[in-house]
Amino acid sequence: MSLMQKTKYAVPALDKAFEIFEFLADNPSPKTQAEIAQGVGRSTNEIYRILVNLEQNNYLNRNPLSGRYYLSLKLYNLSRSISPADQIRQCAIPIMDDLAAQTGLSCYLSVLQQSKTMVLIHSKSPSPLSLNIAEGSIFSTLQANAGLLLLANSNSEVRELILQRDTLFSAYHDTQKQTLYDQLDIIKHQGYQQANSHLSPNIYEYATLIGQPEGKVVAALTLCAFEHQLDQNRQKLPDTVKEATRMAAQHISQQLALMLTHTIDTP
Repeated sequence: MSLMQKTKYAVPALDKAFEIFEFLADNPSPKTQAEIAQGVGRSTNEIYRILVNLEQNNYLNRNPLSGRYYLSLKLYNLSRSISPADQIRQCAIPIMDDLAAQTGLSCYLSVLQQSKTMVLIHSKSPSPLSLNIAEGSIFSTLQANAGLLLLANSNSEVRELILQRDTLFSAYHDTQKQTLYDQLDIIKHQGYQQANSHLSPNIYEYATLIGQPEGKVVAALTLCAFEHQLDQNRQKLPDTVKEATRMAAQHISQQLALMLTHTIDTP
């Protein structure tokens, strides 16, 4: 599209709304009007009416005491109704609930969302003490075990596009970049990623792939454990728990394949 066409069809108010959405998604802590204006490179007067309108339409929430704005779940709830996210939810929720009940551990399913990693589904552990990761949470792909697994199993074009957009990767020197590429190759070869969580060193995660490497539907199923729930001899999850996670991921993959085949074959 030419510059003239872009100018002809430009919608300034909509552009500002998109800028606000992206800024608040990248900066999840509540922000003041002045902080948002600075973040999107506009004046407070330019965004005032946009903020009011987005709040009135429930896209933003505003703390009545501090006056700070943050994203509501409206966009996330809208995205849940869009395929393939909705198909993944239909297939995964009952299987993940069974996995949580079987292992006594929380689990969550993640997908790539632009250059970030988003938690699409969370299944709570039945234990009195359990980890809760809010659905819709967005993390840096390079700082999440699920993100590294998804990145390792993306095709080369998608992988490079994600890395080019990642500010952390941009700050890496050549040796760090090569180390990352080597790590991704290892993760892809072994088919899983296990390590302490970036959220807390006291949380251990085991992430395994849903779907096929470089496939159209790829997600990560991650099981979470506190340190006291690990195998005390090896400080890792027991093999039986990891096998249950792999089987759950395989079951979700099979259900998704059947659903997609049915969708294609249905006139």
